[in-house]
Amino acid sequence: MRIGLLTGARGAAVELKSLVREVVQAENDGFDSIWLPQVSSGPGFDALTVLSLAASQTSRIAVGTAVVPTFPIHPLTLAKHALTAQIACEGRMTLGVGLSHRPLIEDVMGLSYDHPARHMEEYLNVLRPLLDDGKVDFQGQFFSVKAQFQVPGAIHVPVVIAALAPMMLRIAGEQADGTFTWMAGPKTIQSHVAPRIIRAADSADRPSPRICVGMPLAVTDNPGQARDQAAKTYERYGQLINYRRMLDIEGVEGPSEVALIGNEAEVTEQLKAYADAGATDFLASVFPVGDDEDASLARSNDLLKSLVGKL
Repeated sequence: MRIGLLTGARGAAVELKSLVREVVQAENDGFDSIWLPQVSSGPGFDALTVLSLAASQTSRIAVGTAVVPTFPIHPLTLAKHALTAQIACEGRMTLGVGLSHRPLIEDVMGLSYDHPARHMEEYLNVLRPLLDDGKVDFQGQFFSVKAQFQVPGAIHVPVVIAALAPMMLRIAGEQADGTFTWMAGPKTIQSHVAPRIIRAADSADRPSPRICVGMPLAVTDNPGQARDQAAKTYERYGQLINYRRMLDIEGVEGPSEVALIGNEAEVTEQLKAYADAGATDFLASVFPVGDDEDASLARSNDLLKSLVGKL
């Protein structure tokens, strides 16, 4: 299981230069990857632009978006944006896309969130041919696109989708290169996510899919304090239907109960549980515990660095 970082999931405001430095530091620390969310509302930057900027200062680390919402961006627009970013990233980027959530799409953006799985299926029917061949001719319920373009020096762009529900996992296995999950515990990965996406990929004669798991993590000797902090930091995720279903499958009340928390040995065992469950990539959203935030973050990062290539 590859070990990477997920930065920006805590919703904290970070300056652009600082975010680029995080990517550079992640490479220097030896992490396999670092992923950025595409935040449509609240603090945050355009993830593909940030990764393109960071690529000019890195040479090895894999990068990804977790995830770009599909409803606000036409697949033709996203395809050209992603191909351009992939050239800047020298082929190290994975494009993660997702549906986002009904409250943001409808209440904030004023768009329709009807038939989300069908939307994603058609979106990929347009996006993938454009990424792979630079042309598409597709007629569907939501998209009717006949177009072609050329991006000089284009490099293949792997695509993973945020898939949690059974239908979305089927789509991920049949049409994408894998899935990105958030708030899905090891029991949920093993019993719900991995079997469905692997079965779908096999039936479509596609390669074994990536299962990229994003989760909060803190290495600490005060687990009670850490769970209280996680409950405050990640509370909003437990109120969104898509994540709520994953928490219910895991049999927990909220995000603080699935966060990876404990001392070095305890967190290592929790990470091993994800590897055993079928995760191919673990992406840690590291959060601080206690008054000395820098020391807390450093302790978590030190453990994660020590486990790269060993799980």
